[in-house]
Amino acid sequence: MMTARQRFPGLFDATDGVRVIRALIPGLLLCGGLTLAAYGLQVAETLVFGRPWLEALVLAILLGTAIRTLWTPRLRWLSGIAFSAKVLLEVAVVLLGATLSAGAILGAGAALLAGIVGTVGLAIVFSFGLGRLVGLPRRMAILIACGNSICGNSAIAAVAPVIGADNDDVAASIAFTAVLGVIVVLGLPVLAIALRMSPRAFGVFAGLTVYAVPQVLAATAPISSLSAQVGTLVKLVRVLTLGPVVLVLSLLNNSRRTARAGDGASEGAPALKLHHLIPWFIVGFLALAAARSADLVPHYLLAPIAHAARWLTIVSMAALGLGVDIRMVSKAGPRVTLVVTLSLVALGAIAMGLIYGLGLR
Repeated sequence: MMTARQRFPGLFDATDGVRVIRALIPGLLLCGGLTLAAYGLQVAETLVFGRPWLEALVLAILLGTAIRTLWTPRLRWLSGIAFSAKVLLEVAVVLLGATLSAGAILGAGAALLAGIVGTVGLAIVFSFGLGRLVGLPRRMAILIACGNSICGNSAIAAVAPVIGADNDDVAASIAFTAVLGVIVVLGLPVLAIALRMSPRAFGVFAGLTVYAVPQVLAATAPISSLSAQVGTLVKLVRVLTLGPVVLVLSLLNNSRRTARAGDGASEGAPALKLHHLIPWFIVGFLALAAARSADLVPHYLLAPIAHAARWLTIVSMAALGLGVDIRMVSKAGPRVTLVVTLSLVALGAIAMGLIYGLGLR
């Protein structure tokens, strides 16, 4: 695990706030530039194809990785890059809490809600077990499991700092899930027609299998508006499970560290504090979600908050790409592809089982 000094070189040499800001500026500007470039490419895709097949979030990490392959950032860039990859991402996760409303979620019905949570849990266990079975490192297996089962890139990015995953693991996981995400968006409407699924059933299926909310809309809109509405709701419930999953992973990760320390650590070392076990951004995420549910967040702020969370996430993805060694990513290719593909197939099978079980066919 990198120390704070290693994550933010230059910050510890600063004697005042101005020097701290100056240390961050080069890296922040670089990540911001890549973010604008990624968004520009997304707009170009929309103009040419009618919709963006690769979202700015994915394009940002691809651009960052491409630049990192050709150029190694020097020390003056690293503080801003590290700040963007970690702190800005954590702030984005907190802001996502404002997009979730308990009223809309509870309105879906207890059976469906329980089924969504159960599907996420089963998919995580299966994906992680499969990853370990084929020899993937534990952290990589966790990233793939959470990305496939919850919300793709956002889940991978949120889980990574909690389990101490490095940039290569994050980039490899996102790269392969991004490719499959596009394939899923293209293939699901065809599958819905072939299986003669009802609009509601297809909405549930899409919400359980597609990675991102915009992708859910792209996949369900060709079928019906009802499919899009149901799919979006189911997807938001999946996103809501990110908080508890990250919390559990944080607890397990700290338990592993304590176990490695030996029996003596449990007697002589001080007890772990709550803020050491629960990442601050998860507390913030849940607090903001509760505030939204209690109607304490002004409605006129909801759209700006959602946009801010998305832009911060894209900036952080650009930063993650800038820290990636593409040679390390390519080494994990075949096994990661196998695990991601089979995990997605398993997720689809579990989702179909839930649909039949609830009589939504």
